[in-house]
Amino acid sequence: MLHKGGAEFIDRLEPLWLALHEHHRSVQPGFAYFSDERSWELRRSCYRRWILEEDSFILLAERHSRAVAYAFVEIQSGPDDTWVTGSRMAELQTLSVAPAERGNGIGTLLLDQVDEELKRLGIGDLLIGTLAANAGAQRLYKRRGLRPVLVQYARFSADTEKH
Repeated sequence: MLHKGGAEFIDRLEPLWLALHEHHRSVQPGFAYFSDERSWELRRSCYRRWILEEDSFILLAERHSRAVAYAFVEIQSGPDDTWVTGSRMAELQTLSVAPAERGNGIGTLLLDQVDEELKRLGIGDLLIGTLAANAGAQRLYKRRGLRPVLVQYARFSADTEKH
């Protein structure tokens, strides 16, 4: 069952964020990652800030009253300074599916509902970021008609591996 909500859902997202945080470490090793506790503290703070943007929302998927996946969508003011966009844009800040639920179509269901909600809001522009090594997420987004537009490079002072 899918539910749309706001700030009232944030504290329920912790286990799913931590599962995604672990997934990030597994698909893109070789970087220094925050501890689970610190990662959630920082992400929770971002969620509290992002949800205040008008029309931002959380879609929470439950099975047997247990949260199994979510999509967090921040609505931002536009237009973009490079690409032609509308006066409002959406950014999928997080899509997380519990490990036991992956591959069952719940991510697609959430994305379908995100698209429906954005259509209802009259927002046609959607940004989604993913880790460079997360080929599965990239395939999912490409199948939905999204195209890569940015490649970010980083140097983190905490990294132990030097390239």
